[in-house]
Amino acid sequence: MKNPIIIKIDKNKMINNEKDLELTILSEITFVLTQLGRGFAFIGNQYKINNYYIDILLFNIELNSYVVIELKTRRLKVEDKAQVEMYMKLVDENIKKSTQNKTIGIIISKEQDDYVANFVRSNDLIPLTYEVINN
Repeated sequence: MKNPIIIKIDKNKMINNEKDLELTILSEITFVLTQLGRGFAFIGNQYKINNYYIDILLFNIELNSYVVIELKTRRLKVEDKAQVEMYMKLVDENIKKSTQNKTIGIIISKEQDDYVANFVRSNDLIPLTYEVINN
């Protein structure tokens, strides 16, 4: 995946909560997908599995894997990784085909004035830089 991941945000637009961040990402989804790297496709937002809602669900054709994205407008907490791992497991058990690779997770959280994307695969949490550029 590319590093850094950059999202353009209108300088007059305020991100006050996770829904604002989600709507900002969705309004620039084509650009965001190209920033993530090659082969990403948008599956849905607020994607429901059982009684849980995944903020954004993608699929990567080259990795042959679903990608769960969880959005946080605060600092990353230990329980965020556990939440994403649960979502990854739900995707693996309910929609992943046997020919597809295990689901990958990304947590986007706020660190000071920047957003940082953390890549979750297996038991690892790998920090990626995530920049917000004000136009």
